[in-house]
Amino acid sequence: MADEKKGGMTVAEAGRKGGVKVAQERGRAFYEQIGKKGGETVKAERGHEFYEKIGKKGGESVRASRGPEFYSQIGHKGGQKVRELIEQGKRLGRSGGRAAQSEESEAQGRAPSGGTGLNSNRGED
Repeated sequence: MADEKKGGMTVAEAGRKGGVKVAQERGRAFYEQIGKKGGETVKAERGHEFYEKIGKKGGESVRASRGPEFYSQIGHKGGQKVRELIEQGKRLGRSGGRAAQSEESEAQGRAPSGGTGLNSNRGED
């Protein structure tokens, strides 16, 4: 049904075209707002058990496609990042904060407030 043509356009093409138009007219904040509203509705209707169920299903799918070693790898990366952040915090605490952060950022070739989030090195080994 998604590939049926009416008026020279598939349903998927029409949906994509409509989505682009809405994005241009209303912007990103609109999608954030309706996504949050939808999430709250699902939470109210289905409860936290629903999220546990879909999380487990997603985890099983990832394990089937990437293997259990994948979880070991991402766990190791996360642990390494936590250790780096703890060490960075200790250095900042000892040397007065801002100056040490600026020096470290320059040494690493990034802006002083540059992305140090958990996903900042995503895809890098």
